[in-house]
Amino acid sequence: MARQRSIIPFTGKLGNKIGFERNGNYFFRSAPQNVQQTAATRGAAKRFGRYSRKGRLIRHACYPELDVRCDSTHVNRLNKLLITAAGDHKALKGFRFNEHTGIDRFLTKMPEIAANGVLRIPAQDLSPCDRFTALEVKITAVCIDFSANRVMGTDTHVAILDTGDTFSGISIPMQVSKAGTLLLIVQIRGMHRDSISCNKQYQAANIIAVMTPSRPKRFKVRTHPQRIIRHLPEIGRVTVQMPQPLIQRE
Repeated sequence: MARQRSIIPFTGKLGNKIGFERNGNYFFRSAPQNVQQTAATRGAAKRFGRYSRKGRLIRHACYPELDVRCDSTHVNRLNKLLITAAGDHKALKGFRFNEHTGIDRFLTKMPEIAANGVLRIPAQDLSPCDRFTALEVKITAVCIDFSANRVMGTDTHVAILDTGDTFSGISIPMQVSKAGTLLLIVQIRGMHRDSISCNKQYQAANIIAVMTPSRPKRFKVRTHPQRIIRHLPEIGRVTVQMPQPLIQRE
């Protein structure tokens, strides 16, 4: 592994060299001459490709609604989370787009989502955020149909919370299609008067809830075996004649 010193660094394969970026620095290494794959490595490559495509769909569905700067590791962290969870979308709950800060830095009581799709931020004391005059809270609901590989819809609400006043809680109904997996994202940025902090330590965006589509219930009809026999078609009757008893006369 060697460090790139050129004015224009590159990533990817260039001739027999492979360039890549790590923590803001660019390196390159020689491409292998022969690559031998086993059944296990081919399976791992397929899983990585499947879940990385799913991670890309999630990111590009959320990017237009996010106002925070995602950290440089959020792509790999999201892919690793999906691979470890074997595609279980509920494992996305708690994921941070900005690894440095979570919404727990600003809120002591976490938002809650009801079954009817109403988001509730409980009443709480916002005095720990006294370095800011207000908090910008942005709630985004993103519905994704992973089977069709498409975004079904989004819904966004913005609220400004004054850190100097008593916060009595708010309820926000989220109107979005339920024909897919619903990701609920809460974004919080610190504000001083009318300006929003650009410091990544005071910008957070977390996935707080994941609601998967409900499957229709299957009802099993249990019937007594005798009832089934009674409704069977009549195949035929077999008549059995019993022999007549012999009577001896004197």
